[in-house]
Amino acid sequence: MPSSSPQRRRGDTRQRIQDVALELFAEQGYEKTSLREIAERLEVTKAALYYHFKTKEDIIISLFEDVTRPIDELIAWAEQQPRTLETKREVLRRYSEAMMAGAELYRFMHENQATTRELSIGETVKARLFRLIELLRTEDSPVTDQVRCVSALFTLHAGMMFLQHVEADPEETRLAALEVATDLITRAHGAE
Repeated sequence: MPSSSPQRRRGDTRQRIQDVALELFAEQGYEKTSLREIAERLEVTKAALYYHFKTKEDIIISLFEDVTRPIDELIAWAEQQPRTLETKREVLRRYSEAMMAGAELYRFMHENQATTRELSIGETVKARLFRLIELLRTEDSPVTDQVRCVSALFTLHAGMMFLQHVEADPEETRLAALEVATDLITRAHGAE
């Protein structure tokens, strides 16, 4: 079934390895998946797999770097923009889209938090989240409004992580979470 993988981004070998590894990690857990099983699912030798990745950690870290690149680009863009309500709405919109594009990886990370922390990915995620929070909140605003700004970001996470079992189309759920997040950021700015 690897050829019909929904998270496929392109057809190269490196990408196929990442996709199959993520499928296996989701099916049986990161710890219980071996490089041999990944090679078997791909129908390649272990040596062919080693050419691209030496360890499971190398695979998951490369996948993480590929999938989260749009978030790094978003942060770089936002750091160059004025801290207006419109910029903050755009940050939320782009962040929501980036999370949806990497949904399988983010679900893996959420469901395997201990592994994520051990792989150092956790620290990177934490640093990105704190940077995004700083870009969304306004220091001199009332604490309630600062909480709204932080809550806007985590509303997007809730929409993807905790509402995945709601009987709704994933895109509809994402848009609903984005609407609530946008309402929060708008209220934090005293706008209607």
